[in-house]
Amino acid sequence: MREQWILCPCCKSKTRIKVQENTVLEYFPLFCPKCKQETLIAVKQFNVSVIREPDA
Repeated sequence: MREQWILCPCCKSKTRIKVQENTVLEYFPLFCPKCKQETLIAVKQFNVSVIREPDA
């Protein structure tokens, strides 16, 4: 099994989350300890996509 660290979509630094190639995440709140941003992401086969929801 391969593993990779998830990178922050804002500052591209390494976060504290490590995923394997079979990991599937949807609407995951990713927190970056460097830039202090929290972002909703979706992960499938190492493809990280940012989920942008309209402001309420």
